[in-house]
Amino acid sequence: MSHERFLAAIEDDSLIAVAEHWASARADRTMPGWKDIDPAAIGQYLSIVWSWRWEPKLGTFIGRLAGETIIAVLGKSTRGKRLDECFPAEAHDVVLQRYKAVIDGPALMRSHGRVFKLAGGHGYGERIVLPLAADGNHGDGIIGATVYRLGINPTADDQLTIDHLNEIVEFFPLA
Repeated sequence: MSHERFLAAIEDDSLIAVAEHWASARADRTMPGWKDIDPAAIGQYLSIVWSWRWEPKLGTFIGRLAGETIIAVLGKSTRGKRLDECFPAEAHDVVLQRYKAVIDGPALMRSHGRVFKLAGGHGYGERIVLPLAADGNHGDGIIGATVYRLGINPTADDQLTIDHLNEIVEFFPLA
């Protein structure tokens, strides 16, 4: 039931496709594992897909994957990096809290809000965050996708910033 409400809330078709693949990959489990995600099934969306694994000993997420659009916006690859190495200090705690709520819930998350180009101008972004669990039940990571409507294909030279503190965030608990 919650998954259907989640899908109905998503505006962007590419995010819906990623969410539907996640649902298909989980089969009869609460959550799919990282190994259950098939890159070929979401191949046309990989540029907007990203993933983090939870590292309990460090109390943070470690980057697994980021598509080229995500790397362009963040200005760096997230692979092997801690969350605090990839997000500005003012956004880190908010992002950590949200991502942790997704695996602890477990829950599905959708957020949306303004994206600013530091040189001037703004656009809109929409994001989904989905929990992963190697055993199907205990969250140990997340996969997500983010779209940006800026009138341009973002590059690192665009110096974009996401207004994390003023995003509208919705959680959809998994039953």
